Amino acid sequence: MAINLKALTDKEARFVGGHRLCAGCNEGTIVRQVLLAASDYEVAVLNATGCLEVTTSVYPYSSWKVPWLHEAFENAAAAASGAEAAYKALKRFGELPADKKIKFIAFGGDGGTYDIGLQALSGALERGHSFLYVLLDNEAYMNTGIQRSSSTPPYAWTTTSPVGAAIPGKVQPKKNIVEIVAAHGVPYVATASPSHYIDLMNKVQKALSYEGPTFLAVYSNCNRGHRNPTELSIAVSRMAVETNYWPLYEIEQGKYKITYKPRQPKPIEEWLKMQGRFAHLLKPESKPLVEQLQKWIDEKWELLQKKEEFSKTL
Repeated sequence: MAINLKALTDKEARFVGGHRLCAGCNEGTIVRQVLLAASDYEVAVLNATGCLEVTTSVYPYSSWKVPWLHEAFENAAAAASGAEAAYKALKRFGELPADKKIKFIAFGGDGGTYDIGLQALSGALERGHSFLYVLLDNEAYMNTGIQRSSSTPPYAWTTTSPVGAAIPGKVQPKKNIVEIVAAHGVPYVATASPSHYIDLMNKVQKALSYEGPTFLAVYSNCNRGHRNPTELSIAVSRMAVETNYWPLYEIEQGKYKITYKPRQPKPIEEWLKMQGRFAHLLKPESKPLVEQLQKWIDEKWELLQKKEEFSKTL
């Protein structure tokens, strides 16, 4: 069932303003969308250390109007596993009503998901714990100084992949975390962007309808690390989708479905030129690197469409 935005306008906000997130940061927008889409459920949030955690829980203040637990950088998924297991045990022993339903939502950044938290996430997925893991993908370790992660795209500037005579930014490809998660055989995996908020909120509701682990990878522009004006954060997110750099799709019970197809995909230069981290790619001598990026994106998009077509035969 499609999200009913009108009905949701009367719902109480579960994530409120007054936090210390940077102006223009997409993380607050994404969290508001996720928790609003989850309005029909009691929820408990597990939050890995990172930008979202340190800016929303400065004692004695909190932006969270739901039960919320701060976890270490690497173990949000493990904490979600423990919380969900404890919840089931309490119901089993009669400490909680048998009909009580709580949904667990974990938030983690790319550093705490692609890299340092991957082992905990994989273990939780393999064991089949019932929770939604929301990846806030800002493509670097932003909270600790804009260091590269395995989510950082090729040729992006970071403080640990500086642009110069030796390297043109990060030289390794971006890890495909969605396919890694899907390979665990979980019931629902999807990508989303706050620029396409109805798509995002529909996917949250679909993910929460399942028992078992589900995963949502959300593109999260960081104007501080991506080097773009604060007022362009949603525009940059939208362009990531329109260029097919960040395609919107879902993998439900192993079947692929593209949930948004740009009518006329824009060249990757349109996205690159919006961000200072790619300024070096706009120079004439960097044209071969841009062509490589475009080729990588086109091949990914073509493969995704083939997977969708194949899924229709299953």
